Amino acid sequence: MGQLDAQDARKRWAEEAYSVLIDVARTYHAVITYKDLAEAIQARSGIRTQVLLHNWIGPVLGRVVREAHRRGDPPLTALVVHTDDGMVGAGYKEVLETAGQPPVDGVEERERHAAEARLTCYQRFGATLPAGGGIAALAPKHQAAIERQRGQTETPPPVCTGCFVELPMTGVCDSCG
Repeated sequence: MGQLDAQDARKRWAEEAYSVLIDVARTYHAVITYKDLAEAIQARSGIRTQVLLHNWIGPVLGRVVREAHRRGDPPLTALVVHTDDGMVGAGYKEVLETAGQPPVDGVEERERHAAEARLTCYQRFGATLPAGGGIAALAPKHQAAIERQRGQTETPPPVCTGCFVELPMTGVCDSCG
């Protein structure tokens, strides 16, 4: 594919990505992986590439970010997550830059921002929402990882309510009796 052809392909892929992401946004709490989005836009456009996904999807999604901002739509790219961890990619910062918002501090803040953006997408594009309008939620795979991690953290040992010293195995405080 020549340089002009690559630009034309990215433009066409971005158009298809916009359409695919609107379809995703019509289902409450739905997300799509980068891999599945790439396959869908190549299939819909009829334009295929052997180039590794991470070498071309960023510029395509950058076009989607700018087009959504131009149209006044919420950032549809918040719906795109990694297969392995269910999180948006580092390129999500372009959503904030394009909207003129300050960068977020850390991965978890980025994920919370993306969750809020996804809820806005579901609301805008007609997803069937629960009473009250729904809630912002982390992508299911990422939420499951957080819950697994929480389950692995140790429960703090019991402490005496009188002197606040850790109780021995007997459960009776050595100091307070």
